[in-house]
Amino acid sequence: MRYYILLVALLCMSYIPYAQSFEGSKIGNGIRFVPKDSSFSIQWNTRFQTEYVGVQDLESNDYSDAFTIRRFRIKFKGFLVDPRFGYKIELALANRDQGDFFAENNGAANIVLDAVIKWRFLPNWQLWIGQTKLPGNRERVISSGTLQMVDRSRLNSRYNIDRDQGLQLRHEHKIGQVVLREIGSISSGEGRNVTISNKSGYDYTTRFEFLPFGKFTANGDYFGEDLMREKTPKLSLAASYDYNVGTNRERGQLGYFIFDNNGDPQHSTLATLFADAFFKYNGISLAYEYANKRVANGELSGIGTDGSTIYFYTGHAHNVQGGYLFKNNWSIDARYTVNKPDKYVDEAENRYEIGFSKYIAGHTVKLQANVVYRDRLTSHDQMLYFAQLELGF
Repeated sequence: MRYYILLVALLCMSYIPYAQSFEGSKIGNGIRFVPKDSSFSIQWNTRFQTEYVGVQDLESNDYSDAFTIRRFRIKFKGFLVDPRFGYKIELALANRDQGDFFAENNGAANIVLDAVIKWRFLPNWQLWIGQTKLPGNRERVISSGTLQMVDRSRLNSRYNIDRDQGLQLRHEHKIGQVVLREIGSISSGEGRNVTISNKSGYDYTTRFEFLPFGKFTANGDYFGEDLMREKTPKLSLAASYDYNVGTNRERGQLGYFIFDNNGDPQHSTLATLFADAFFKYNGISLAYEYANKRVANGELSGIGTDGSTIYFYTGHAHNVQGGYLFKNNWSIDARYTVNKPDKYVDEAENRYEIGFSKYIAGHTVKLQANVVYRDRLTSHDQMLYFAQLELGF
């Protein structure tokens, strides 16, 4: 029986070259497969990030640290039946990547990040259906695997609108060399993998992008560092507005669920404004983001599952960062973040960061390290130390 199974396996392997093709052996392209009849395609990528984090209290000089698997992702993308019908599936397998086990998620881990169909129904027009990132701030939409620093800024972690389930309509057109993009989205408003029915309203998001000098090389406006070393200046200016009607989560699509005194969901409407700019030229990269979130309608707070008071997270923040990529693929980067939340939700703080990166195979294989000074309003100031190795294919 064993010899029979081996013979069948060898015959199947000998048949594969005539029935299908595997394409793209370059690192970063993953494993790509197309059957002989070209009825579908699939590209499989895997990546993980091992991270060291150290925290030093500048008053007591206490030091704590940890090694962790920050992210472990598996991603599939391609097309079905017709190249106009694309898809993307991304799964998070690391514990730190899966969020909390809420009853609103059936008490399960949030493994599914993206599960979206992308239909290009007309030239320059796309309809996305499913769960994926909303068109919010640029830093959030940039993949965690292609960041300029070890991780995203405090602005992003406090104000971003993350992923949601729904529809997105996307359009792009050119006027001379100028590129304009418009995106509109309608989604559930409570975030990814929520299984409860939507009783309170939907989330509406719009985004506009203006590229006065044309497109960036290789979509470089959506990855950190100027790895393509743009030969001419490239600039993208953008703004997003999100209006989340009747959400009952602390930050809209993220955070704890909030309830009233009777134990029923506490629904309030959150409005979030983002503005950002991104510039690249000859190894230089500069980025700026602004975020402002407020309660547009409803109560400012409610009660958590443990009986404590929880406020909807509101306030505003600025983030500025830049860097230079040397010709040996080493980079030096810096970031300054100001977070000014409303006094009842969090503590104001400034963060000053410097980072170093070595790009071994672009963003697919790289080493990064950051040193952060965290200047807090009332709590003890801290020094934060990060080091990260990213591996993928």
